[in-house]
Amino acid sequence: MWRVISERFHQGFRTGKFPLEEPKLPPRFRGLPRFDGECPSGCRACEELCPFGACAVRERKMAIDLGRCLFCADCPACPQGRITFSNDYRLAVRRRQDLLYSGGAYPLAEPLEPARLKLFGRSLKLRQVSAGGCNACEADCNVLNTLVFDLGRFGIQFVASPRHADGILLTGPVTENMRSAVLDTYEAVPGPKVVIAVGACGVNGGPFVDSPETNQGLGTLLPVDLYIPGCPPHPYTILDGLLRLLGRR
Repeated sequence: MWRVISERFHQGFRTGKFPLEEPKLPPRFRGLPRFDGECPSGCRACEELCPFGACAVRERKMAIDLGRCLFCADCPACPQGRITFSNDYRLAVRRRQDLLYSGGAYPLAEPLEPARLKLFGRSLKLRQVSAGGCNACEADCNVLNTLVFDLGRFGIQFVASPRHADGILLTGPVTENMRSAVLDTYEAVPGPKVVIAVGACGVNGGPFVDSPETNQGLGTLLPVDLYIPGCPPHPYTILDGLLRLLGRR
């Protein structure tokens, strides 16, 4: 027992100071994209080269659908290297169309409307649903319960039953085999409720988009209150989105 107490003092305070302090992310972290200059006249190479159809050119300006983007290292889409990624981890939005980004100010998620914010602003219980994901997004959601992030200090918890939840947090592209389970879970949550789509698969189907075995993300089935893009999104990206939804950022 004394060894345990001694080790605890030796380790010190491990919980991060977010959101009072910005997180320190490694240089290789890929967050909000950056675009360097205009596209050459007639160039649409990024539309052809992006394997997930996330890039588009509009009036010689590049745009990325962050709902489809998998944040590939050394993005191969632009032959001129005009697409890079910043360290900005803040990516969560309220509307699907806000993920169509072409530079400039990014429309970060706004709080819930007053009626639901009054209910959930200080305590939010979520039922996490893995609807055919690869377990990467699920792992980054689970790590929020560790002492580094300590999700519970914000009054946010994952619960075992949808009947004990205020909403669902979904990962995965919603495979056809999981479709009924997702809908049943949603119906089991008492209203009013919150719906959150996490990761490229949950937002838009990810690399499985247009597959007949998936439902192209959660938005095709349910009204989504918060979209958190990434493959997978960093735990701080998820946490930032949740806090913004509750008016805590």
